[in-house]
Amino acid sequence: MTTDGFTTCLWFDGQAEEAAHFYVSVFKNSKLGRIGYYNEAGPAPAGEVLAVDFVANGQKFVALNGGPQFKFSEAVSFQIYCADQEEVDHYWAKLTEGGGEGGPCGWLKDKYGLSWQVIPDGLIEMISDPDQEKAVRTTKAMYAMSKLDIAALKKAYAGE
Repeated sequence: MTTDGFTTCLWFDGQAEEAAHFYVSVFKNSKLGRIGYYNEAGPAPAGEVLAVDFVANGQKFVALNGGPQFKFSEAVSFQIYCADQEEVDHYWAKLTEGGGEGGPCGWLKDKYGLSWQVIPDGLIEMISDPDQEKAVRTTKAMYAMSKLDIAALKKAYAGE
């Protein structure tokens, strides 16, 4: 391979540049890269944005204006592990603003329809604890939530 790692290509219908700016504004360690434009060969009119390279939270992406043929689905999502409730609240608010929507169990869709999982550190350990009573209580609490509440999850885990 000629580069390190992978680049995730996100398919948009005319919103690639807007989306790249949005994701760069949400995450630290982010920056915009090259912007490529359609030329006379098409299929979009010459001069319209074809693709935008960007880095979000250190991960490489390209936002592609491919057209209306494909939409995002929950079959692919990005997980954001958060150190504390402040981070959970921050990412939840930023990614649902402007038309995004919360879903169950810490999942959400942003205004472009891309799915995210906003997960507090320690949750996976709690729901997979060898003590099945702790794991079941925590999992049931998680299932009842949209945005995850760390204090409530810890209480469920402790049996309070």
